Amino acid sequence: MTKRGAFHVRSLHGGAITAVDACSGRSFARHAHNEFGVGLVTRGAQRSWSGRGQVEAIRGNLITVNPAEVHDGAPVEQERSWSMLYFSQQLVGAALGDLSGGKISSRELEEPVVRHAGLASLFATTRRAALDGEGAAFEERLLVLFGRLFNAAPRTAAETSHRLLRVRERIDDDPAQPHPLADLAALAGLSRFQTVRAFARLTGFTPHAYLTQRRLDVARRLIRGGSALADAAAEAGFADQSHMHRLFGARYGFTPGTYAAAHRR
Repeated sequence: MTKRGAFHVRSLHGGAITAVDACSGRSFARHAHNEFGVGLVTRGAQRSWSGRGQVEAIRGNLITVNPAEVHDGAPVEQERSWSMLYFSQQLVGAALGDLSGGKISSRELEEPVVRHAGLASLFATTRRAALDGEGAAFEERLLVLFGRLFNAAPRTAAETSHRLLRVRERIDDDPAQPHPLADLAALAGLSRFQTVRAFARLTGFTPHAYLTQRRLDVARRLIRGGSALADAAAEAGFADQSHMHRLFGARYGFTPGTYAAAHRR
């Protein structure tokens, strides 16, 4: 958590993303950024002016800014806290190129304040994946986030579902191996964004989440068969035992050790 009156700034993704956590009671003069900015108000409220109008954002709202867009910011009462991601124009341009098959209606962030709990949650998980260095999860979530914010419409399921069967088979055949989203998209003959959206419609999981589930399936089978936890983690394709432990607990609510003990009584 950022201390009151403090800013915590981190460079991510080779400098293409800047993460800022802030807590401040200051009013900021009009200024502009070179990047696209998306952030979440985590406490309090703020009022700001931009070329898109005078707006007010409260806790749980997303705030956005386009490159070179002049804006300011002031607390509504006292301090407010917010968490931002600033994306380079090059990164956003590459993502929008990928999204172009989805018929993007805008290449600007149109709403300075987004009052949508689902999008706020998606931003929070995308930001966490970026901070934790979870490359595959971050890539997927960022594409979906941009698809929503830039109004990209996915193709119909009928157009793409049969292509995704090959993607699912590729993962099922060897879940312990890495399966980069770009490779899966090439196999499906779709863009990365189309692959993520269509695969989720087909299976209920994004490709990365599906891969994680299949690795957990392998780990559970190995643990039931008597494998040591570290060996099960390595053979299933996890980075290490702690990685398996974290994902196992998030999915099932109990640890691999608890699961192992239950099958060794």
